[in-house]
Amino acid sequence: MKLRLASLSLLALCLTLAAVPAMAQVVYSNGPTDGNDYAWTINFGFIVSDTFNVTNNNTTITGASFAMWLFPTDTLSTAELSITSSENGGTSYFDQTVNFTTGSCSVNQSYGYNVCQENTTFSGPTINIGTYWLNLQNASTSNGDPVYWDENSGPSSASDNWVGTIPSESFTVLGATTITTTSTSTTSTSTSTTSTSSSGSGSVPEPGSIVLFASGVLRVVGVLRRKLF
Repeated sequence: MKLRLASLSLLALCLTLAAVPAMAQVVYSNGPTDGNDYAWTINFGFIVSDTFNVTNNNTTITGASFAMWLFPTDTLSTAELSITSSENGGTSYFDQTVNFTTGSCSVNQSYGYNVCQENTTFSGPTINIGTYWLNLQNASTSNGDPVYWDENSGPSSASDNWVGTIPSESFTVLGATTITTTSTSTTSTSTSTTSTSSSGSGSVPEPGSIVLFASGVLRVVGVLRRKLF
C-alpha cells in the first residue's frame, strides 16, 4: 500500500530584544571656553550650579569636562560633583567626589591664571529626557588655592549659592544612551512525501495482482464445470 504523507510547513517568528549600549558621546555642551572675562569659585564654601538637558531616555552619565582657572603651577585634584533635579537641591541622582585629569591649558592674559580643560569620568546615573542641574563644590588643588569655573554665558541657567543667578559656565556632559533593538528571524520546517509499498504474505495486493488472481479463479471454475458436466 502506498502511503503519502502531506507536507507540513512550520513558520516560527522569533522576536529578540537586545539592549545595546552606545559608546560615550556628548550628552550636552554649554559652548566653548571663554577664559578671559570672569570665573566663579567652586571651593571654600562656594557652590556653582548649571542646568543641562538630556534628549534621550536611558542615558547614563559617564563623565564631564570643564574649563577651570587655576593659579600658575597649581592643579585641580578633586571636586564634589552632583546631579540634581533643581538648583543644588531637590532629588539627588548623583553626588560624589570625582578625580580630574588636566588637558590643554592656556594663560589668561588679563589675570595671569592658567585656563585648563579639566576632565573627569565616573559611573553616573541613568536618567531620562529632561532638564537637570550639575553642581560643583569642595574642589581641592595641589597647592590648596582657590579654583574658578570659567564663565562663558552659554545657554544654561546658572547660579551661585552666595550670589544667586549668574551667567553660565563652560562645560560638557558625556554619557551613553542604551538603545533597545528588535531582530526578527524565520524558521521553516517541512516533511517530505514518502511513498511505500509492501508485498508478501499477509500484505494487500496491488490492483494488477487482484485482476490476475480473479482471472485464475475463473479458469479453475471453468475446468471444474467441464469435468462435472
